[in-house]
Amino acid sequence: MGLSAKILPLMLAAAIAAAQSGLSYSQLRQFVQSSVEQKLKDKDVANYLKRQVVRFEISDRLIEEFVGWGIGPRTLKALEALQVSTAGMPAPVPAESEAKAVPRQPPPPSEEEQRQIIEQARGLAQAYTEELPNYVCLQVTRRYFDPTGMEMDWLKHDEIKMRVSYVDGREDYETLAVNDVITTKGFSELGGTTSTGEFGTILDSLFDSDTDAQFRWARHSLLRGHPVYVFHLEVPKYRSSWTLTTGGNGGEELRAIRSGYTGLVYIGKESGRVLRIVMEAQGIPRGFPMQEARSRLDFDFIDLSGEAFLLPLKAQAFVRSGRLLTRNDLEFRLYRKFTAEATITFEEIDSLEPLPEDEPEPQQ
Repeated sequence: MGLSAKILPLMLAAAIAAAQSGLSYSQLRQFVQSSVEQKLKDKDVANYLKRQVVRFEISDRLIEEFVGWGIGPRTLKALEALQVSTAGMPAPVPAESEAKAVPRQPPPPSEEEQRQIIEQARGLAQAYTEELPNYVCLQVTRRYFDPTGMEMDWLKHDEIKMRVSYVDGREDYETLAVNDVITTKGFSELGGTTSTGEFGTILDSLFDSDTDAQFRWARHSLLRGHPVYVFHLEVPKYRSSWTLTTGGNGGEELRAIRSGYTGLVYIGKESGRVLRIVMEAQGIPRGFPMQEARSRLDFDFIDLSGEAFLLPLKAQAFVRSGRLLTRNDLEFRLYRKFTAEATITFEEIDSLEPLPEDEPEPQQ
């Protein structure tokens, strides 16, 4: 499929401008934003950018802004290639109308303020699991794959519904149905890409003193209406607890490695709590069946028996193994306090609609 007809006027104008004097700062921003809003294919957007001429320097901050909007990995690589080719060129000059329409970001917090933000988030993260009540919820995992490795067409593999119990800091998973067919298969028997640890393990590990994650200022932003501080994060392999595992099903050899990672952490300005963690594996050794792994975990405040608790809202896991790409989209629904009588009925499950997608991340 080609690009959406809605964006053709912009594409035509941009192409004419590029042929004459190069793609302008305003045109580039408008094109990238429109491509995200209209959910154009990542491959098409990347191929278009590869053919463009840009005569201003593309900064790290501009690319970070585009990442915040939700661009795909192929688009990111195309922008990074443009960044290399424009190094040393003049800084962009926004149009007067754009400068008036887009408010400037406030200055970053001072180094001392940044340290305090991180330390407050660390303290809240370390106390997080102790504050949580025992509860149950429904985890819905929609698994997709792309055998071409080009991110051209994601095909749905299956949909798994699981009852997750969080009791005294321990997570237990019970499979309820696969593709709406009741099953008794255990979690480890499902095969394919699976995910655990969303209920405090990832958060606790990131801020553990043994992990010694390094944080660096990125930007101010908004996330689902919450004003947030965004920081880059980096954890080296020798301090990381992130384990990548492949095989173990159908006679495949079970292989596991520990991986370092980079990413972003979003901290709520009002709550001081972590609202999103984005991770990308680094230093995966050659010969390991998995060449790329990324994950994103979102928290939000959820009502639990009349009291608001910060709980996992949704997550995404992306893995590349050779030409095969897999993507898991997870949602956490129907939270309730754990009791002997706590149940999740199939009537409730069947009536659930998927969570709405996030709007492109605006900059503040």
